[in-house]
Order: sequence, then structure tokens, then C-alpha cells
Amino acid sequence: MPAQVSRPAGTDLLANAGSKSPSSLMLMHSARTAVAAMVSLLIAHLFRLPEVYWSAISTLVITQSSLGAALTVSWQRFVGTLLGAIVGGMAATFFGPQVAVFGATVFILGLLCMLTRSDHSAYRFGGITLAIVMLVPSTNPAWRIALDRFTETSIGIGVALILTMLWPDKAAATLQPWGNSLSRIQNATSVGLRR
Repeated sequence: MPAQVSRPAGTDLLANAGSKSPSSLMLMHSARTAVAAMVSLLIAHLFRLPEVYWSAISTLVITQSSLGAALTVSWQRFVGTLLGAIVGGMAATFFGPQVAVFGATVFILGLLCMLTRSDHSAYRFGGITLAIVMLVPSTNPAWRIALDRFTETSIGIGVALILTMLWPDKAAATLQPWGNSLSRIQNATSVGLRR
């Protein structure tokens, strides 16, 4: 009789997935992500937005999460993108792509994120939007670039959230307990090292 291997609770992927194998879960996750990205692109095309790929990028970021995580990531990305578009649009309109102005607006964006009680991910997403609006050359006015980036990103967020609610990601839920076990192991190891 082979020896039984003891595993930490929550690490057996197949036990958490019911009868679905990891391969079938990944297949469903891939299909779900592809559908979401395509829908996002189609909607952005319907609005005749100039750089529809930002919608798909936003969708890809959000669909990699479970519903609870997707809501948090989406809200932070939305707030950050809005702040980055406003600050970037105003700075680009009045000052143009000057290095000192860019640095000052990145700092101001951080302060605004702090005032709105947003987290580091909002600041990161806002900074990306700010940089695109201020630094990417365009013949369009800065306010138009800012509005387009915000709209494209918002479409991506909306599509991802709707899809995450209608078609929950079983693969992410299955992998979550395994990730929690790893976190517990890392925490125990770091506590042991501090002693």
C-alpha cells in the first residue's frame, strides 16, 4: 500500500474544483478572458474611440480577479484613471509636456489620491493615464486625449465587471486557497526568521 502524503488544507486543487481538472479550469478562464477582451474592443469601436486597445488592457487586468477582488481593483483603477485624466488634461492644456510640470503633476496626483483615500493601485493607474495624456504626442487637444483614455478604460472596467458577475472565474476561486496556504507559510517563515 503506497504511503499517504499529507497536504496542508486547501492545497488540493482538484478537491476544491469538484470534478473539474486544472486544465479544464484554465480552458474556461482563457475563454472567459478572451470573450471579455473582444466585447470590450467591440464596444470601444462602437464609440469610435481612437485607441481601443486601452479598453482591452483594462478588461484583461480586471478579469484576472475574482468578483470581490475585481470590484476593489475596478474602483481603484476608475478613481486613478479619472484623477490622472483630469490632472494630465489640465497640465497638458496649460503647460504642455514639460519635464518639471510632469514631475509636479505626478506629485499632485499622489496628493489627490491621498485626499480621496485611494490606494497605491489608484495612484499607479492614475500615473499611467497622466503620462499618456501629457507625454504621448497627438494632434488632438489634451482634454480630448484625457476624455478618450478615461472612456476607453471605463469601458474595459465595465465589461470586465459585468462578465465577472455573469461568468464567475472558477479557476481563480480554486487557486485562492492554495495562495492563502502559501501566504501562511511565508508569514510563519518570516516570523521565525525575526525571532
